[in-house]
Amino acid sequence: MQLPPNSKPIALPPRGALASMALAAGALLAGCTTVSPSSYDMTTKVPKEILTQDIVDTRLGTLRFFDGVPTEATAQKAYDQLDFGRGIEVFLNGIPGASLVAMRRGLREVGAVDGTIGIWDELLDSKSLLLTGNTESVYATTWIDLRQGPVVIESPPDVLGVLDDFWFRYVADLGNAGPDKGQGGKFLVLPPGWQGEVPPGYFVARPATFGNWLIWRGFPVNGDPKPAAQSIRSLARVYPLSQAQQPHPPKFVNLSGRAFNTIHANDFSFFAELDEIIQEEPEDSFGPDMMGQFNAIGLVKGKPFKPDGRMKRILSDSVAVGNAAARSIDFRNRQDTAKIYPDGQWNTPFVGGSYQWLTPGGARNFDARTMFFYAATVNTPAMAVAMPGVGSQYASANFDSHGQPFDGNKSYRLRVPANVPVKDFWSVVIYDTQTRSLLQTDQRFPSLSSNSRPKVNADGSVDIYFSAKRPAHAGNWVQTVPGKSWFTIFRLYGPLQPWFDKSWRLPDIEQI
Repeated sequence: MQLPPNSKPIALPPRGALASMALAAGALLAGCTTVSPSSYDMTTKVPKEILTQDIVDTRLGTLRFFDGVPTEATAQKAYDQLDFGRGIEVFLNGIPGASLVAMRRGLREVGAVDGTIGIWDELLDSKSLLLTGNTESVYATTWIDLRQGPVVIESPPDVLGVLDDFWFRYVADLGNAGPDKGQGGKFLVLPPGWQGEVPPGYFVARPATFGNWLIWRGFPVNGDPKPAAQSIRSLARVYPLSQAQQPHPPKFVNLSGRAFNTIHANDFSFFAELDEIIQEEPEDSFGPDMMGQFNAIGLVKGKPFKPDGRMKRILSDSVAVGNAAARSIDFRNRQDTAKIYPDGQWNTPFVGGSYQWLTPGGARNFDARTMFFYAATVNTPAMAVAMPGVGSQYASANFDSHGQPFDGNKSYRLRVPANVPVKDFWSVVIYDTQTRSLLQTDQRFPSLSSNSRPKVNADGSVDIYFSAKRPAHAGNWVQTVPGKSWFTIFRLYGPLQPWFDKSWRLPDIEQI
């Protein structure tokens, strides 16, 4: 190479020094969050809090970025977490719908569909798996399918009847809390989007879904269920509007003593249950936000649900964690508003007194909704609103007076004080914490009520004992199972003002 006149050769560092300098420069650049000149004409000071560092430590591990752009590995971690979290939310928010998918499956199994009404003539016993049913009501139920057109319900008198849609939302009351005011009457249920003529002479209901669940509760007379069962059998009918002019003979099936399942799954098959309702119902039937959650994990109307291996593994974990979350919300609820008494163990299933689980400001209390639907069925304002002398009220207990879960190996006592504030009657029923159904023991009915003429103490109180073996001194005993936990619900039928103002208090259950 020819050098210019008067120039001098440039002295270069040794070859090893050059290599060291190159490595140092590379390391310096790699450690920079942003590589930019000190200023351009449009350069301004950027707030630190809006920037993303190149290395961020989180519960997912270390996340890495180049000037805010995630690496491929970081993006995969984020998407895994996003799919996992959405799977949990789909489980929690999908419980009401999946519960009714399971309910319909059970009713189909025993034939209580297509106008046939299932009835527990001798009351609900522990053979059936049904979420926290009671042993005092004469239940009658069927599935209403509107895909072929409007359906007529002939409702009997003196019942508490409820129609809920496929997402377990309230549609109508029938009977004592309904527009027929307990006198009985004809109800017409119209399909979504119905534009046809609506004939006169009916109480009209317009659900947002084609599938709907109907249930009535009749009440024993002096502890005898026969009068209520006979009334329902004589007068209750369900048939298509197109057959309104035809005779309608009774169509009933007795479910007392029948073993069948109406409980949704708590494993990956939960998503298949949920997909049934998504495929059958209008795409907007549960609102855009909830349907968007379902779509995000592959539950899309008109498309098969076929997650790949990665997604199936993630969603299987989502169900496991979602189930743990639901059980935590139910059995170890952290909302103070769930407690009936601030210093006690009794909870209300309708947190906030709203059948829609809305706060006073109109926001949805999702945990309160999960708390109810994971353990219970039937959604109606009549169960949530404080109406002295009307309907029913509920108190559930998962723990004893010391805050410990109930243990079938131990013995407990509930002392029900005198003068229980009810117009009708009260009851105590215990349930299996796994199935949330009646605890299965040697007793057909794991319960006790004021209708069953319990032994009463001298001061008017009633002692109820819970244990695997009957204590020698126990006049009133409900059997438990060694090695199993249980929980209980105290029901008040026709609750009176002292229950609502808490001037009468239900004490906690004590271990003895």
